[in-house]
Amino acid sequence: MTYWTILLAVETAAEEGGGLFDIDATLPLMAVQFLLLAAILNAIFYKPLTKAIDEREEYIRNNQKQARERLEKSQMLASQYEQQLGESRRQSQAIIAQAEADAQKMAAEQIAQAQKQAQQEREKAQQEIEQQKQEAMRSLEQQVDTLSRQILEKLLGPELVK
Repeated sequence: MTYWTILLAVETAAEEGGGLFDIDATLPLMAVQFLLLAAILNAIFYKPLTKAIDEREEYIRNNQKQARERLEKSQMLASQYEQQLGESRRQSQAIIAQAEADAQKMAAEQIAQAQKQAQQEREKAQQEIEQQKQEAMRSLEQQVDTLSRQILEKLLGPELVK
């Protein structure tokens, strides 16, 4: 398309009798207008835009720097938290182990004390049984003596048994 436009402009210029570029006052005037337009655009549009872009880049750079610093700080805090958590877990496990050992020791002491008390009560009961057995035997012997005496009195008469 551009190629055809250029060819058409060359043919039109050739037909009018001039060249592609006529060197007259128009070309410097166009150059001055172009430079003036570029200066105005630079003052009105490009400098503020460049300044805004630079400020935005600086803002983004500062935010990235702050974000990195915060990330490092948060990682450091997380690391400290993990260390404290690990230390707390070790301490709690040590406390639990000590409590379990104390509980087992107390349970063993109470079991030994209960066994000792049960043994004492069993020995006491056995002594009581033995004592009651002895009393029962004495009572039976007295009854046997009484019955034997009564039998003898009946068989031999009360005067001979004394």
